[in-house]
Order: sequence, then C-alpha cells, then structure tokens
Amino acid sequence: QLQLEESGGGFVQPGGSLRLSCAASGLSFREATIGWFRQAPGKERDRVACISNGGYVEKYADSVKGRFTISRDNDKNVAYLQMNSLKLEDTGVYTCARITGSCLINTSGADNWGKGTLVTVSS
Repeated sequence: QLQLEESGGGFVQPGGSLRLSCAASGLSFREATIGWFRQAPGKERDRVACISNGGYVEKYADSVKGRFTISRDNDKNVAYLQMNSLKLEDTGVYTCARITGSCLINTSGADNWGKGTLVTVSS
C-alpha cells in the first residue's frame, strides 16, 4: 500500500502560481506512476497531469498544457505539480494517486488516493 499526502494548496489570484506536493510513504514510490487530479465544484474529478515512475513520460490535460508541470524526486519520495498562470477555472480540490495503467491512456485507473488539497483562484 502506498500512502500519499498532498500539500501546498491555498488561495491565489488569477495569473499567480502555486506548487503542490504529493509526499509518499509505504510501498516503493519509485515504482509508481503518479497522477494529479482536480475536482472543480460541482464537476467530476479529472486527471490533469501524470508522470511515469522514472519521470520520462509526462501527460497533461489540454486545459493545463503549457501552464502546469509535473515532476518527481524519487530520492525524496515526492511528486510535485507546479501551476503557473492560474485561472479561475483551476479552482478545485487537487488529489494525487497512483496510476494503475499508463500515463498515455487517459482512462487508466488509479488507487491509493490522497485526501486532497484545495486550490482557490479568485480575485
């Protein structure tokens, strides 16, 4: 079992930046493909970014491409989501999870969900 815990959420104005962290404990983090998901108010949870276990493959939702960057440090057992040029529609609860399939397949399953961290983009 992989335990994941998010941090770094908060309140930010449009155009601002935040960096989220996903700290892992338990089973080997370096073997896990990690995804970041966002659930906006009243909407379903969507995957916004994914990174393969070695960090060589990254995949982004079209809505965040060019603004968000996913990365990981396998020595520190942590994954990050750098969010720049934030928009009002980026507001939501951001959760990290282990991807059970491939980053290249948008419908890959996920497990070992964290509890999430709230990001609010507002002027």
